[in-house]
Amino acid sequence: MKKEILILILILLGGFAVRLYRFNAPVADWHSWRQVDTSAVSRNFVKEGFDVLHPKFDDLSNVQNSGRYDNPQGFRFVEFPIYNVLQGAGFKLFDKFTIEEWGRLITIFSSLFATIFLYLIVRRFANPFVGLLSAFFYNFLPFNIFWGRTVLPDQSMIMVTLGGIYFFSKWIDSLRFKNEIRKYLYFLFTIIFLASALLLKPLAVFFFLPIVWQSFEKWRLSVFKRLDLWIIAILSASPLLFWRLWMLKYPAGIADSTWLFEGSLRFKGAFFYWIFANRIGDFILGFWGLPILVMGIIKKNKNSFFLSFLASCLLYIFIVARGNVQHSYYQIPIIPTIAIFLALGSEFLLNPPKQYFSKLITYPVFIFSIFLMFSFSWKNVRDYYNVQNPSVLAAGAAVDRLTPKDAKVVAPYDGDTTLLYYTKRKGWASFSKPLPGLIKAGASYLVLVNPKKQDYGIGETYKIIASSPQYLIFDLTSRP
Repeated sequence: MKKEILILILILLGGFAVRLYRFNAPVADWHSWRQVDTSAVSRNFVKEGFDVLHPKFDDLSNVQNSGRYDNPQGFRFVEFPIYNVLQGAGFKLFDKFTIEEWGRLITIFSSLFATIFLYLIVRRFANPFVGLLSAFFYNFLPFNIFWGRTVLPDQSMIMVTLGGIYFFSKWIDSLRFKNEIRKYLYFLFTIIFLASALLLKPLAVFFFLPIVWQSFEKWRLSVFKRLDLWIIAILSASPLLFWRLWMLKYPAGIADSTWLFEGSLRFKGAFFYWIFANRIGDFILGFWGLPILVMGIIKKNKNSFFLSFLASCLLYIFIVARGNVQHSYYQIPIIPTIAIFLALGSEFLLNPPKQYFSKLITYPVFIFSIFLMFSFSWKNVRDYYNVQNPSVLAAGAAVDRLTPKDAKVVAPYDGDTTLLYYTKRKGWASFSKPLPGLIKAGASYLVLVNPKKQDYGIGETYKIIASSPQYLIFDLTSRP
């Protein structure tokens, strides 16, 4: 047991170390727009106070809500801002790190605690060896290393989802003890963790199938008669229901999510290519991990519990079809399942049936495959860390230096809010209206990145206050 804990600690320390790669780099890397939207809410909490019922970001445009309502207050109603409170409070209490670095710290520690819960679950339903292998893969898959240090709430959602699954299993076991206080603690922890998961990302509901599996395994159809299960379900879902009802008061701040489920590609060849070949096969598993994953799935296993994880992922991928195709970060929630089946497949290679395979063959195959899996996956993922457009940072710094702190800025960047975020101003991330309409709404400056020759023509109408090959800044209140 001591050796097992020591190995787990080493895995966690290694996972922490690799997630510090480019820790202090600007949040202008892969999918920076979603990261800065998250960080903007936290930054506004620090500036304006922690009003969790009225979270705000920097984009005042009408492009992110489905009704095209103007959003002059900058409301941002997506997940309940648990993550943002932690990020903002960390920065406010201990400003040794930047607000962005605090976001990364929250995600890193969420990823590490998710590793612990994954290990405990797999250890419980398989064995300690497979539990450690699962922790190893979850911690060191290059795809998950990157997403395990981004400013997003997804890793926190995974952490509390796995925690809810674990405490639910502990609660079921504790039912045989009549007066044990831990029975009530496990029950309470289950509710708290599941409710938190739904508040962090409502899509967590797809990954509650392991809880459903345990319930039916224990009570069969009697599950519908158990008051305690109904209490867990109702109390876990109630906070999200209240949050969603509250959001309806502010339609301008509700980000459109209907597109996530749009299924014009679903079950078509392109869909299978993008999800199973490109994302899972190539980016996550570097192709060479795919046979090990398949071995883990088809391997004869006395416990079918892990198949509920697989079913959760398939339901999630096929129902949230457009989201999974369009954005690679939508694959973050399936990584625990991939880690589990990689571990089960690895166990088969490392302890093969003697009558069929020799360790002299399976050990080298395993080492060679794992090495290539990590190598090829890293080759794909390493560009994620790079600043995608350095001009955005230069332009943002120039606006921050040259304009009043309360100025409102038009920072068009194809709807991407990264440029707007780095101006440290509120404004518009796209030409959601013609420029005169934006000026009427309060815009006083316009910044363009990587300007083209025709962009300088705007200077015939509005005064240019700064120019370089990287940006153009116009004063919309002054004529040339």
